[in-house]
Amino acid sequence: MTTPPSDDSVQPADPGHARTPLLVIAHPGHELRILGWMGRMRPLVCVLTDGSGSRDEGRLESTTRVLEHTGASAGPVYGVMSDKEVYAAILGHDHERFARLADDLAGVMTARGADCVVGDAIEGYNPSHDVCRLVINAAVRMASRGRAAPANYDYLLVGPPGECPVELRDRAYFLQLDDAALDDKLQAARCYPELTAEVEHALDKFGLAPFRTECLRPSDHTSRYGWDPAVTPHYETFGEQRVAAGVYRDVLRFREHVMPLADALWTHSERNA
Repeated sequence: MTTPPSDDSVQPADPGHARTPLLVIAHPGHELRILGWMGRMRPLVCVLTDGSGSRDEGRLESTTRVLEHTGASAGPVYGVMSDKEVYAAILGHDHERFARLADDLAGVMTARGADCVVGDAIEGYNPSHDVCRLVINAAVRMASRGRAAPANYDYLLVGPPGECPVELRDRAYFLQLDDAALDDKLQAARCYPELTAEVEHALDKFGLAPFRTECLRPSDHTSRYGWDPAVTPHYETFGEQRVAAGVYRDVLRFREHVMPLADALWTHSERNA
C-alpha cells in the first residue's frame, strides 16, 4: 500500500478517481450491491456489525471472501458489534458507543488519507443502515479537521440500484457493468450463502437489468438527520407488527431513539472537529 499523503494535501475525489477510497457498511453483504466499483477501486472496507441478525453466528467470513475476490481489503473496524448489540445500544440511548465508532472511522480516514468515503444510504428500512450513515457523516466531519472533507457518497440497499434524485444526478457516479462484470457480480451474490434468499428476492423484485447499474450518490454530511422527522420509517411499522406478534419487546422509533442519537453524534463531531 502506498503511503497516504499528508492531511493538507488530501483533496476530495469522486468514486471513480479516488486514490484512497474507503467503504463503510453496516452489515457484511452490503458490498455486493457495488461489486463492480469495488473491483475497480479496491477500497479499504470497514463493517460495523458481524451480520448475525437474530442468530448467534455472523457472516463476516463470506464478506472476507468477497473482498479477496475483488482485491479490496478489510479495515481495522470490521464486525465490531453484533446486530443485537446495535439494537440494544440504540434502544438504550448508549450514544457513547456510536461516538467511539465515529472516532475510530475518523481515525481511519485521517491515517489512510482517505479522499473518498462510500457507505450505506438512509432509507428508513433498517435502523442499523441509517445509523451507519449517521456515524459515517460524523466521522467525515471530524476527519475534515485541518483539511478538505473526503468526498462522501452513499448507495441504496433496498431501493432500485440505479435510483438517484434528479437534483443529484449531475454529481452522482454511475458505473455501467458489461456482461462479464455483471455475471461476476451475480455469481458472487449467489455464492454468498447467508444472503441467497435476499438476492433472489431482489432479482425477482427488480429484474436483472437494474443491477447492471451501480450508482453512488453524493451524501450531505452537514445534514443532521438525513430523514424527515414527519415521515414514519418502515422499521417502526415493522417493529410494531413484531411487538404485536410477541417477537419483539420494544419498538425502535426514529423520534425516540434515532433522532437523539443523531443529535449526540452531531454534538460530538462538532466538539471534536
